[in-house]
Amino acid sequence: MDKKGLFAGFAVVAGILIGVFIGIGIIGFQVKNPLFGELFRQQKEILLVQEKIEKRLGNMEKQGKELQAAIKKLKSPPGEEREQEDYLKIHEINIDNSPLLGKKEAPVTIVEFIDIQCPFCARFHPLVVEAVNAFPDKVKAVVKNYPLPFHQQAIPAAKAALAAGEQGKYWEMLDGLLKNSSNLNEKEFNTLAKNLGLNMKKFQKDYKDKDAQWQEHIQKDISLGNKVEVRGTPTIYINGRKTKARSIDSLKSEIELILNARK
Repeated sequence: MDKKGLFAGFAVVAGILIGVFIGIGIIGFQVKNPLFGELFRQQKEILLVQEKIEKRLGNMEKQGKELQAAIKKLKSPPGEEREQEDYLKIHEINIDNSPLLGKKEAPVTIVEFIDIQCPFCARFHPLVVEAVNAFPDKVKAVVKNYPLPFHQQAIPAAKAALAAGEQGKYWEMLDGLLKNSSNLNEKEFNTLAKNLGLNMKKFQKDYKDKDAQWQEHIQKDISLGNKVEVRGTPTIYINGRKTKARSIDSLKSEIELILNARK
């Protein structure tokens, strides 16, 4: 090897050694200097926060894609008209094993397909309850669950309502859940159950131990909803016929027409 090559080799080795010594010196300085240590600790905290933010943004992106997919289902395919709703068709809706409000033998049946996390369901559900109360012995209401894919707490909330139903408080729990539809979590489920005076040990046991039972119940509701052409929530049927009614007066008018036709 010539002198130039030898010199270049020594230069590279010297550069590496200098870098190593500088790195060791910086680490030693960090250890001895408390200010540097504090800066290092704060930098770690910033990186952790950044990681959490990136994770949350990833979840939001995923939910956004699910929302877009759900909206896409409701839109017409390019160049085609969206299929019109058929408000004359009478659907066969099995209400067995579903929570029932009112008398079983009542001649008029309102069926709600709801998502407990849906704000529109929260607004409309009280009108259904009011309609049942306005026609004692004549009208009953049934709830079917149709949780939308972008509402992560809709299924857990439905299970909490069913668990409360084991102690005869389904409708009271449902009312509380809908009023708090923007703040649903297991802590809130327990708070509502406690406020309703439920046996908390039984409620928590039913909520967790019967999870598979509740999941099967909800899945049957979803399958039925798809069969009877549910396209969003809330979707309301009166005696099997889909209704456009979205006010207490319009609900009462449809119910009165049915009752008058039976006379």
